[in-house]
Amino acid sequence: MNHTKKMIAPVIIASLMLLYYIGIILLFVIVEEIPLAVKLLMILGPLAVCGVTIGVLVSRIREIEGGEEDDLSKY
Repeated sequence: MNHTKKMIAPVIIASLMLLYYIGIILLFVIVEEIPLAVKLLMILGPLAVCGVTIGVLVSRIREIEGGEEDDLSKY
């Protein structure tokens, strides 16, 4: 139960980032005047950032559940 409070901030920040980048992706999908090649390039970047964000969130949650709340203690 103690770990739940420590997971709130990473989940909120990751969710906001995901919403932002999904909004960017939707913008490029909706606008029809943009050539297809440019659309693909402008969609792949934010899509990659979304994948990395999810990976970092999962890693952070595992650290918190493992009892390592402070990343700076490693250094």
